Amino acid sequence: MALIIERPQQTEYPEYYHTYMRQLPEQGDLFYLLEQQALDLRSMLLPVTEEQAQVGYAEGKWSIKELLQHMIDSERIFAYRALCIARGEEAPLPGFDENTYAYNSMANIRLLRDMLEEYELVRKSNIYLFRSFTADMLSYTGNANGKPITVRALIHIVAAHERHHMGILKERYLKLKA
Repeated sequence: MALIIERPQQTEYPEYYHTYMRQLPEQGDLFYLLEQQALDLRSMLLPVTEEQAQVGYAEGKWSIKELLQHMIDSERIFAYRALCIARGEEAPLPGFDENTYAYNSMANIRLLRDMLEEYELVRKSNIYLFRSFTADMLSYTGNANGKPITVRALIHIVAAHERHHMGILKERYLKLKA
């Protein structure tokens, strides 16, 4: 039987994720959305040259490569949190400083095509992980970055965070019309 992941209640995740979560459709197959996002990101970034990928949309803003690396790193962290909580971890899970991670990623010396491949492998691996969870595991609550959060919410946050950054890529970096 296929796992259906219902949308989490706002009480299942910290308030700072509300803006991201509002960007997700109210209903629909979350696994389909996760799979489609990977395809959409690849088609969006394939035409980008290495030179274009090393530039931010404004002074002091991350480059496309740094933003992509942030998306990869964040997805790994959200999935790790979901795994820990689903497996019954009771210890608080740490937060992370996205700017420090971006700075230390050295993303601009990597090839964009390698980063896209890594992104797709991370996404595919996480989809398998998420499908391995039981319906009960989805409601397990843990502590991440000092706040309570459910496994269900973390999986939705993966999709919502992605949607947020895809919008930024379209509107600010690539200036594409929706």
